[in-house]
Amino acid sequence: MSEGFGDTVFAGRMIRIAIATAAVAGGFALAAQGATAATDFRWYKGYDEASTPSKLDKVGVLSVGPRKAKKILILNPGTSGAAAYFYPLAKQITKQTKGWQVWSIERRGTQLEDQSVFDRVKLGEATVEEMADYYLLWLTDPSISDHFEFIDDSEVGFGREWGMKVAVEDLKRVVDRANRKAETVVMGGHSLGGSITTAYATWDFNGEPGASGLDGLVFIDGGSGPDPSLTPAEATDRLDELAADSPWLSFGGIAAPFTGLFNSVGADLALNAPKEPSVLHTWPLLPGNLKAPVLPTNRAGYGYALDAETSPSSLAAAQVNAGRLAKSGDPRDWVRAGEISPLRRVAKAFAAPDLLGMDGTAWYHPTRLNLDSGGVAAGNDNPTQDVLDLDAIHGDDLGRMPIYAFGAALGGQRVLDAAASLAEQSSIPQRKLRLVNRENAYTHIDPLTAQPKNAFVRNLKQFLRGQVG
Repeated sequence: MSEGFGDTVFAGRMIRIAIATAAVAGGFALAAQGATAATDFRWYKGYDEASTPSKLDKVGVLSVGPRKAKKILILNPGTSGAAAYFYPLAKQITKQTKGWQVWSIERRGTQLEDQSVFDRVKLGEATVEEMADYYLLWLTDPSISDHFEFIDDSEVGFGREWGMKVAVEDLKRVVDRANRKAETVVMGGHSLGGSITTAYATWDFNGEPGASGLDGLVFIDGGSGPDPSLTPAEATDRLDELAADSPWLSFGGIAAPFTGLFNSVGADLALNAPKEPSVLHTWPLLPGNLKAPVLPTNRAGYGYALDAETSPSSLAAAQVNAGRLAKSGDPRDWVRAGEISPLRRVAKAFAAPDLLGMDGTAWYHPTRLNLDSGGVAAGNDNPTQDVLDLDAIHGDDLGRMPIYAFGAALGGQRVLDAAASLAEQSSIPQRKLRLVNRENAYTHIDPLTAQPKNAFVRNLKQFLRGQVG
């Protein structure tokens, strides 16, 4: 295990633990500001990836629901998503389903984040203006001496190895722990998390599929079709490119860690100073396609950047149906206008105001994970898997696994078709499937944020009670 990652850099990123955690067996118990006793976060020992410092070989679990629950739903976040963006959804699910606990996965990359000033805002020890200065505004104001520091790619080259194998092996530790606690364990995922769910269920663990430890699968606008999306030659070329590039994905053309910084700062401003003139609107480094045509309030600026009607197409994977700019006002405020996702709930999903040391965006999302998803192919062995070192080969060995797939704007019918194909490979009967397509009504994020009416949650409740039992 390499220890090449500088201790000073690592210590700076671990402020998130030092502020509000206490060491316990198996991980860390996170203090949740304002959260109930049924909310807990812990880091557990993960897969031992050879090039990664051992202190980063961890997988996190944010658990919500009755502590003595005997049924657990494990959720995998999508591209650039973190465990906390499931938090409002997890509370909604556990409130509407009896005896279920939700475990949201925090992938290892979030340990690199500096959540220090976000935490100070949550504790009432810093203003949102100080937060904006620390994370973003210092870039154009040299008078700000106390500020966020970037991590050079040369210090975190091991992130290029954080692909599907690492994610699945980390998940194995979580599933084993869940099975020791619960009688029923279901795994699901949003977006890329759907591909990870398929990879896990079909992965070969010493001759047994991952599905042998699961009682159901849930796909939220994501999954894996029966054919690889990359040829072996394309996979080889992509690996060569990655070797010379940053380990981290650029989300919608926004380089790491700015996806996390923009989203979390914007969400915090929307929650804590919603009616004040937008702090970021006149900042010269905010991309022009995220700026409203008039001076907005903080919440209106955030809504404008993420709402499906005004957000740039490059950010389709982050969009919601949350409302529109008001017709008048200076600064211009935001109105819900009958949309399904309240903007405040969206902001809570990404700012995680009740959880110290966390937000809903993965600032450092490994490109390798998305690259590897192109070889999963619904668990059908193929030459691309050999190139990418994948072992998702049990696509026809899922037993009688019940499956629920919900299609939204990005995946739509393709998500349902992928789930149906996965079921057909293993001769899973139709009565075990629940396939719901809401691509014309739900954006990619809406299944996580729609409230109070949420078609994904309503059908999930019926699936867990009916097909899973």
